Amino acid sequence: MELAEGENDEEIEKEILGDLESFSKGLGKLELRMMLSGKNDHKNAYLNIHAGAGGTESCDWASMLLRMYSRWAESNNYTISLIDILPGEEAGIKRVTALIKGPFAFGYLKSEVGVHRLVRISPFDSNSRRHTSFAAIDVIPELDTDIEIEVNEKDLKIDTYRSSGAGGQHVNKTDSAVRITHLPSGIIVQCQNERSQHKNRSMALKMLKSKMCQLKEQDQEQEIADAHDEKGDIAWGHQIRSYVLQPYAMIKDLRTGMETAKTQSFLDGEIDGFITSYLKWKIGK
Repeated sequence: MELAEGENDEEIEKEILGDLESFSKGLGKLELRMMLSGKNDHKNAYLNIHAGAGGTESCDWASMLLRMYSRWAESNNYTISLIDILPGEEAGIKRVTALIKGPFAFGYLKSEVGVHRLVRISPFDSNSRRHTSFAAIDVIPELDTDIEIEVNEKDLKIDTYRSSGAGGQHVNKTDSAVRITHLPSGIIVQCQNERSQHKNRSMALKMLKSKMCQLKEQDQEQEIADAHDEKGDIAWGHQIRSYVLQPYAMIKDLRTGMETAKTQSFLDGEIDGFITSYLKWKIGK
């Protein structure tokens, strides 16, 4: 830059400024990747969304969140495929499991685990009253097929049922969907995206092992936290983010304090700023 200014060459100066901007973006991505040093951060992710109490309101909120994460995945050149879905009775979805494939998908999405709260004027209320809805997000890494987790067949309760929702001419005609319950832990996984019952069973078993492995790692983290007498709650399921659409527009992360008034952009999948903020907060915690 000093040489360009000394020679009074505006073209070189513009070129250097362009290079600097490109370098700064690359440096930002590198810093973000360095935050993703967890054992499973680089892996694909199973995203689970469960509507909370509130009937149609919460089911619609769950579908809004699925759209938000789908848009986010697409903008990052990730692929997303539905593994299991249970539609709401009137609108939206009661629960859904999706597999998001892409570099560091789990590392990014682990920031979203917890309860998401929505406040808005209900589109389903003829009196246009304000409603509060809740949905729970869980994310687990897609582990390798050779996961070192032993599962005793005697501990499994396997049910088959007909797939729900729009799936073409085949998925709703046979009991191809599979639900596996691990009796000792109470873990339940479901899969209905394949036409074959055998393939759905294989996918469900893989998800079960991934969840069991993740819970094992969580137990180890809890032991470490207890040993250091930490007061922080590392349990998943607490409220992490509030989305207010009326009477004002504001989305706020209750852990990091980050907030934005650009609610529509956020719900359209522009959540990277909040993810980065969480990762930085987690490191400094």
